[in-house]
Amino acid sequence: MFLKLVIWLLPLRFAVSSEDGFTFSGFIGANLSRDGAAVVTPEGLLRLTNTTDQTKGHAFYPVPLHFRPSPTANVLTFSTTFVFGIVTEYNGFSSHGFAFFISPSNDLSTALGVQYLGLFNSSSNGDPSNHIIAVEFDTILNPEFEDINDNHVGIDVNSLISNKSSTAGYFSDQGNELKNLSLVSVEPMQVWVEYDGIKMQFSVTLSPMGTSKPNHPLLSSTINLSSIMFDAMYVGFSGSQGLSRSSHYILGWSMKIDGRANDLNLSSLPSLPRRNNLEKGANHLRAWLPSSLSVIVLMAVALATFMVIRKRKFAELVEDWEVQYGPHRFSYKDLYMATKGFADKELLGSGGFGRVYRGTLRTSNMEVAVKRVSHESRQGMREFIAEIVSMGQLRHRNLVQLLGYCRQRNGELLLVYEFMPNGSLDKLLFGMDGFILDWRQRLRIIKGVASGLLYLHQGWEKVVIHRDIKASNVLLDSEMNGRLGDFGLARLYDHGTDPHTTHVVGTMGYIAPELTRTGKATTGTDVFAFGVFLLEVACGRKPLDLGAPEEEEVLVDWVVANWQRGEILDSCDRRLAGEYQVEEMELVLKLGLLSCHPLPGARPSMQRVMHILDGHVPLPEFSPSYLSDSIMEFLTDEGFDDNMASYPSSAYVSSEVSGGR
Repeated sequence: MFLKLVIWLLPLRFAVSSEDGFTFSGFIGANLSRDGAAVVTPEGLLRLTNTTDQTKGHAFYPVPLHFRPSPTANVLTFSTTFVFGIVTEYNGFSSHGFAFFISPSNDLSTALGVQYLGLFNSSSNGDPSNHIIAVEFDTILNPEFEDINDNHVGIDVNSLISNKSSTAGYFSDQGNELKNLSLVSVEPMQVWVEYDGIKMQFSVTLSPMGTSKPNHPLLSSTINLSSIMFDAMYVGFSGSQGLSRSSHYILGWSMKIDGRANDLNLSSLPSLPRRNNLEKGANHLRAWLPSSLSVIVLMAVALATFMVIRKRKFAELVEDWEVQYGPHRFSYKDLYMATKGFADKELLGSGGFGRVYRGTLRTSNMEVAVKRVSHESRQGMREFIAEIVSMGQLRHRNLVQLLGYCRQRNGELLLVYEFMPNGSLDKLLFGMDGFILDWRQRLRIIKGVASGLLYLHQGWEKVVIHRDIKASNVLLDSEMNGRLGDFGLARLYDHGTDPHTTHVVGTMGYIAPELTRTGKATTGTDVFAFGVFLLEVACGRKPLDLGAPEEEEVLVDWVVANWQRGEILDSCDRRLAGEYQVEEMELVLKLGLLSCHPLPGARPSMQRVMHILDGHVPLPEFSPSYLSDSIMEFLTDEGFDDNMASYPSSAYVSSEVSGGR
C-alpha cells in the first residue's frame, strides 16, 4: 500500500498547478497539450523538435490563463521562468530556434516551421489580428525578418520582426558589460520573462543555469499588452527545424499571473542530453549479437549482395570538401522515393535546363519540387555548390526557398525547392483554357516579384543575380502570391565588386543586348528581363511568338509600335476585357519598356522600380521616339546592320541560350 502511495505521489514532485499559475520541475506527469514533433521524454524533458528535417512542435499549458481581473481591465502583472537547452548534431551549427509565446488559440496548425518558428506563415506574419506575444530564441539569421544575427533573443508582437532584440547574453551585476552566450552551446540556460502591468514594462532576462538572476534584464520594452491580449490566453512553447539537425528542450517551467513565478528547483531538473548520447545504442548491439558465426556470415553475404545492387541504383558523388555543406545536402535515395522514382505522373514541367518533379519527403511529409539539372563539367563545381548552399539562406516572402541539393556520379545535379501548389505563372497566363488572371492578381504578382528581386539585388549580405527571370520561373503559392524561383543559374558576389560572370545563359526574348557582347550578367541584365516580364504579364503574350504576324513577333517591338500610334492600351491582354485601371496599365507597360531599354544606363534600379510601382515616385517622362532613337544609336555604335531585327532583344541567338519553357 505504501509503495502504491509513493508511485501515485511521485508526479506531484514535478508538477504543481493552480488557476493562476503552475510549476513543472521536469515534465513527468505534467498535463500539457502537444502537437507536431513535441514529446515528453522518459527522462522528463519536454522536447519540441527532434532530428527529423523540416519539423515543428508545440507544447501548451492545456487550459487558458486569465490575464485580466475583468474583461475591460488592464493586463495584470505576470512572470514566467524556464530552463532550456538546444542540442545540435554538429558543434555550433543549428537550424532555426524556438519561442515562448502567449496566444489566444492553441491551434497553430496553419503556422509554418523553419524560419516562421511554428508561430506564423507568409500571410499571417505581421497581421495585428494574431494577438500573439512571443520571445524568440533564434539561431538563424533571416534578413526577411530584420534579424540582427544568428544568435539572438527578440520580443515579438504579432510578427517575427522583433520589437526589440539583442545578442544572446547576460549583464554583469554592474549592468555595464554584456557577457555573450551561445544558444547552441549545448548548455542549459534559464530565462525570466516578466511584465509589469502598471508600468507596461516587458522584460527578458537570460543567464547560464545555476547562476543567480542578473540584476539587469537583457531586453526591456514598454508595451501596452491591453491592446493586444485578451482575457483568456494560452501559454506555451514552439520550436522549428530546417535542414540542419537539432533538438530544442525545456527542462523546467514555472508561471504566475498577478505575481512572481515560483523558483525552479534546479537540482531536480532532468539533465540535458549530450551529442555523444546519440550513439549510445551501439552498446546494446554488442549484447544482442547471436553466438552462431555461421548465421552471421550467411546473413552478411546476403546483405552485402543486396546493398551492392541497391548502392549502384542510388549512387551519389560526395567529395571531402562537401562535408561542410551537409545540412543542405539531400540523399538521392530520399529524393528518389519522394518523387516515386521520378515518375512521369509527378512531372511538373521541363525546360532548357532540366525537368522538375513534385515530391513528398518521407521523414517530414513536406512537399518539395525537385529539379534535375545536367551539369557534366566538374570545373567550378565547388564554387557552384557553395553558391547553392549560400542561396539556401535567402529568406523573402516573394522567393521560392532553395532547400538544398544532391549530386549523382553521372554528373546530374538535383536542386530541391519548397513546393508551390498553384504552379508557374506562365501556365496560368497561357496554358489554362477558361481561366483568366484578373488585373488585381497580376499587379500583386508583379509587385511581389519586384520586391523579391530588390531583395536579391540589395537586401541580402551579397548581391544575387538571378539570370533567368521569366513567367515560367515565377511560382504561385496557395494564396496566389508571386514568388521568384529557380536559382539554378543565379550567381552572387559581394556588394561593390565585379560579378565576373562571362557565360551567357538565359532565355531568348529576355536577354539584355549587352549580355551577348560581354557575357557579363549584372543587376541591369536582371532589370532588362524583369521589364520583358512586365510586358508579358500585362499583355498576356510571350516575348517571342514566331507564329504571329511579322510586326507582332517581338513583344517589345509591338508595344513600342502601339505606343507610337497613340494606342498603347491596345497592347494589354484582351481577355481582361477592360477590367483594369487605365493609369495602372499604362504605368506597367511604360515601366516595362523603360526597364528593358537597350542602353543599360537608362534602366531604373529595382529600388526605383519598386518606388514607381508603389506610387512613391512618378514614372520618368519619356516617349517612344526616345526608345527608337536609343536603339538606332546602340546598333550604330556597335556596327550592326540596319536590316537586323528592329529590337536587340531578338537580335541574337546563341547555342548556350535556352529556347524557353
